[in-house]
Amino acid sequence: MFKTSITPEEIAPLPLAEFPGKIFLIDSLGPSFRRAIRYLMRQKVIGFDTETRPSFSAGQPHHGTALLQLSGANKAFLFRTCRIGMPAKLRAVLANPDVIKVGAAVADDIHGLQHLGSFAPESFVDLQRMVPEWGITDKSVKKMAAIILGVRISKAQQLSNWEAENLSESQKMYGATDAWICREMYRRLLSEQNSDGQDISEER
Repeated sequence: MFKTSITPEEIAPLPLAEFPGKIFLIDSLGPSFRRAIRYLMRQKVIGFDTETRPSFSAGQPHHGTALLQLSGANKAFLFRTCRIGMPAKLRAVLANPDVIKVGAAVADDIHGLQHLGSFAPESFVDLQRMVPEWGITDKSVKKMAAIILGVRISKAQQLSNWEAENLSESQKMYGATDAWICREMYRRLLSEQNSDGQDISEER
């Protein structure tokens, strides 16, 4: 069904995957924020990821979560938590048991977000815990995407400054893609599992 593992040499020729929809950067609590929350609360499955400004030496301070990415099929929202924190309505999305949030190593991301605002996480799926059921041993998002979807994703922006005054277009695409690709992997795994072909990810 799926390869157990994959090498960088096997990943290199795969087609590059990028988020195909519209990306919304949310850095204030105005109308765009409220529209984002309404959209996300209507979804059955969303992709989930966070970004933190990297520290390159032991002497540098530890940075908190700078960005929260939540993605549906055709809209991705990048919440600049370094600017807006974790407002109650955003925490409500993460605590909503009716919205499945799919990511990788989600416990670390959740812990970082809880430093910004208390919430009880509900309906989170960690792909790293899920893929062994399909015999997959590679756990990085890049390798899982290659094995499950047959695509290559760029990690070039991973160590960029996520607290920069303005995020670059490359940073925005990276952030949106990392969340969206987790959603797509989850859907693919379930489509392999469900013989009835039911698409659980259709928007409401």
